[in-house]
Amino acid sequence: MTISVITACRNGGQWLGSALDSVRRQTWPAIESVVVDGASTDDTLAVVRGLAPAFAGRLRWISEPDAGLYDAINKGIRMATGDVVGLLHADDFFASDDVLSQVAAAFADPAVDGVFGDIRFVREPNLAKTVRYYRAKHFRPWMLRFGFMPPHPTCFMRRSLFERLGYYKTDYRIAADYELLVRYLWVHRIRCRYLDLTMTRMRLGGMSTRSPRSTYTLNREIVRGCRENGMWTALPLLTFKYLFKVFELIHTREGMGLSVREVAGARDGMTSGRRE
Repeated sequence: MTISVITACRNGGQWLGSALDSVRRQTWPAIESVVVDGASTDDTLAVVRGLAPAFAGRLRWISEPDAGLYDAINKGIRMATGDVVGLLHADDFFASDDVLSQVAAAFADPAVDGVFGDIRFVREPNLAKTVRYYRAKHFRPWMLRFGFMPPHPTCFMRRSLFERLGYYKTDYRIAADYELLVRYLWVHRIRCRYLDLTMTRMRLGGMSTRSPRSTYTLNREIVRGCRENGMWTALPLLTFKYLFKVFELIHTREGMGLSVREVAGARDGMTSGRRE
């Protein structure tokens, strides 16, 4: 079983090396790394070319203008040749070297359509310190109406699902990942398995944490994604998720120094490594 890891980035050269190195170190032997660069003006391509020899032909990339993050991710999925597809953004990295081996073991069951696990939020300069820990063990699809989702950077899907159920919608700015999970998990009831391990470490940042306006846009798109797929929700219901985020910060203690904006923005979904 080949696992394709998609990294969509623009001007992410500062972090991309650590992301790709965490892919290269994975113990599962059948891995394909696909980098989709949105015509970066920094050293992103130099980083990719420098690491390519270490991948021994398992690293593919393109660099061209795109229509945004989700357009870039869709390009990567279409480029992928693996049986299973997952995302690793330029400013994230796998938490251990055996993550993809455990993903592959779960997909050995033909009844499994997707897997997800836990995520730890970190920030510079100490990436070993957890500022927020999201454990997805108790997630259920009905929770999507309250703004909860499995941590999107830990979600791996069979590639055939995208061809059958559709790709990310490119007319969403921030929450196309949320809409896709509503469509897959709620509408089509795909069969997912939870892996009880920290799969990804995510740097705080990205499109959903830039400003209160970004947070508002995020929540409006979450409501839209639910309603477009026949799941009723409303903006007031989404306040519940922020109460749980504060609870998670209390239990990690190290995260109590986060600003209000960081707490609101550190959602369980997308950070992109894109600096538009």
